[in-house]
Amino acid sequence: MVETDPASLVGYCGLYCNACGIRQEKIKTAANNLRDIIAHYGFDKIMPELAKWEASLEHYNEFNQFVDGLVKMFGDCPGCLQSGGDPDCKVRSCTKQKGYRTCAECSESETCESLAPYRKGYEGLTQALQDIKQNGIERYAQETQKKVDKGYSYLKESK
Repeated sequence: MVETDPASLVGYCGLYCNACGIRQEKIKTAANNLRDIIAHYGFDKIMPELAKWEASLEHYNEFNQFVDGLVKMFGDCPGCLQSGGDPDCKVRSCTKQKGYRTCAECSESETCESLAPYRKGYEGLTQALQDIKQNGIERYAQETQKKVDKGYSYLKESK
């Protein structure tokens, strides 16, 4: 990952890009690890033979295309401000339309329907927006980056 100003990694919704498992390349790493294991044991070369014993293995080529698609789509995310993530993100378009940097500036952020899925998937979002309001985006980003440096990831949040 390229060194970047932490504040530029705060998405429009208030989530911190470096805490995202996709930006942390978790999917890419897992996919490549799986490929390495399959290749190490030679399974990729003997799949047609293995498929005689386990019918689901006859779909190895489709599986491999699926993994390729995951890596292509989620392998290298530049971050929200650089058009990473969902290209049709409602939060991004709303925030930009209103001329805000993040949803923390919006008086409707606590009841916003566009933020509802993010609140459900990321327990810390409400607190993140409050931190941005109270302390500013730069401080929020610096503090969150410190947590990331110690291993924090949104993947580790309880759901």
